[in-house]
Amino acid sequence: VQLQASGGGLVQAGDSLRLACVASGRTIDLYTMGWFRQAPGMARELVAARLWKSGRLWYADSVKGRFSFSRDNAKNTVYLQMNNLKPEDTAVYYCASAPGYYSGTVSPDYDYWGRGTQVTVSS
Repeated sequence: VQLQASGGGLVQAGDSLRLACVASGRTIDLYTMGWFRQAPGMARELVAARLWKSGRLWYADSVKGRFSFSRDNAKNTVYLQMNNLKPEDTAVYYCASAPGYYSGTVSPDYDYWGRGTQVTVSS
C-alpha cells in the first residue's frame, strides 16, 4: 500500500490550498481515510477523515467550516480543501488509511501513512 500526498506549499493567511492523496494497493472506498498534521514540537493530530464504519466525515474543531474532505473513487484519491488558512495551520500534512473496523479517530488506528506534504501559512 502506498499513499502519495501532494499539494502543499507556502501561502499567506486567508489563502486556500487543496491537498491530494493518491492511494495504491488499497481501495479508498473500503477503508477509513484521514488527514493528519504535525507542527514542529507538537503531537500529530487528526484534522479530517471519512470514517468507513459510519460513513460520516469527521473534522477537528480547529478546522470546522474551513477544511473539507472529499474523495474521487475513480481516481482512488482523497482531497483536503483548506480555505481561509491561518498561520496555526502550518504543519506537515499526512494522509493515512485505517481498517474500517477501527474508529478512525486516533492515530494508532491507522496502519498506512503517506510521506507528508508541508503547508506553511505566513501572516
